Amino acid sequence: MTLTRREILGAGGGFAALALSSLAVWAGDIVDIAMKGRDDGSHVWFDPIGVLIKPGQTVRWTNLNPGNSHTTTAYSPKNFGRPLRMPKAARPWASDYLLPNETFSVAFTEQGVYDYFCIPHEHAGMVGRIIAGEPVTNGWTQLDGANGDLPEEALKAFPTVEEIMAKGIVRPA
Repeated sequence: MTLTRREILGAGGGFAALALSSLAVWAGDIVDIAMKGRDDGSHVWFDPIGVLIKPGQTVRWTNLNPGNSHTTTAYSPKNFGRPLRMPKAARPWASDYLLPNETFSVAFTEQGVYDYFCIPHEHAGMVGRIIAGEPVTNGWTQLDGANGDLPEEALKAFPTVEEIMAKGIVRPA
């Protein structure tokens, strides 16, 4: 049985929704994110595109797209001068190009919001958002709004913080 957000909120408010939706994500030590794409290369994405984790949990990306290589790259000035969209105290990450079935992992020790992208597919909206613990911005405030340094398709693709907090996991549309 699947409950709607309205039903969950009516049964106990936002904390109940967070508690119910987050159990699946917080149950294990490693959270998996798949890198996917259509066979013809016309669409690429991370699945899930948004995830809520506990500080200290590890996220593992796996390239499940047989026709493309992908990266997972934190938005940070240390990565190609990209804007900071992660906690200032956190270490930015940048995988190399992952071929099909290759993986890359990062432990998220700092609480906050982390946005990331795939280097060759950022312009196509291949981005994701991870919230570790509480959605504090730690000095950056452009969670969902315009940022002149990001492609329009990338900005449109990010799930909202509210959506991630309510669902725990946000799948791509």
